[in-house]
Amino acid sequence: MDLQQIASFLAVVRSGSFVGAADATGFSKAAVSRHVAELEERLGVRLLHRTTRRLSLTDDGQRFHARAGELIAALDELEAETVSSGGEATGQLRINAPVTFGNLHLAPLWPRFTAAHPKVSLDITLNDRLVDLVEEGYDLAVRITQLANSQLVSRPLATTRVVLCASPSYLAAHGTPMQPRELAQHQVLAYSYWMDGDVWRFTGPDGAVDVRVQPRIHSNSGDTCRAAALEDQGIILQPDFLVGADLRRGTLVELMPQYRSIELGIYAVYATRKHLPMKTRHLVDFLVDSFRDVSW
Repeated sequence: MDLQQIASFLAVVRSGSFVGAADATGFSKAAVSRHVAELEERLGVRLLHRTTRRLSLTDDGQRFHARAGELIAALDELEAETVSSGGEATGQLRINAPVTFGNLHLAPLWPRFTAAHPKVSLDITLNDRLVDLVEEGYDLAVRITQLANSQLVSRPLATTRVVLCASPSYLAAHGTPMQPRELAQHQVLAYSYWMDGDVWRFTGPDGAVDVRVQPRIHSNSGDTCRAAALEDQGIILQPDFLVGADLRRGTLVELMPQYRSIELGIYAVYATRKHLPMKTRHLVDFLVDSFRDVSW
């Protein structure tokens, strides 16, 4: 919809003539007349009864005038609020993030962000499915992935390495696998959303190696896989943002370090770079700064 056409139409109704509307808007009488005619053509209805003596609204014109007036008033109010805020972030931000990463590494950040931006409120949803930002109304999502080509805009936050590991007690009882193919003979705790299903892929001294594992436990929660591994139930393949502290403590041990699994990017993802709201811009910059020097 052309706001210029609507403005001309409202001015004609307000002044009662095309000449008066031209004086009010600064357009020529011919331009005002053209704007109204183009608006009627776009809508497919006649908005004004025109006679040599007077103008009057049609029934369609009365309905459109009432709603259009509300629209222009709301836009004027929005402009005034935006200008008066001086670029300050305001409003609600809807955010989506993976469950484990959201609980471990994002939850501690939110109080800092809201303290820095007191006029912003947060609506945070954690799940591991791929949400549609536009369709589901999210301002931003944090995604952990090998980012494919997308119409979405992304800013890299960090990377995470996926690590093969198990507890010392499990290894003492069942032996330590030295080659990926030996995993087929071990108890495995598998993440249900793993991109290759029950095929675990590695790159080693002799190139790529794929092995199909036989999981003792499937779970859509990395936390569940980690908890079972800490209870000596088997071998897991999980990101170091989840198991890094366990590896440092020695409660989990990395296996076959010469065989590497994948490295994933962690991204802030949003729908468009054009006219990005101030609240979203501040959040993206905050996340980039918060993960600048991470050490899982």
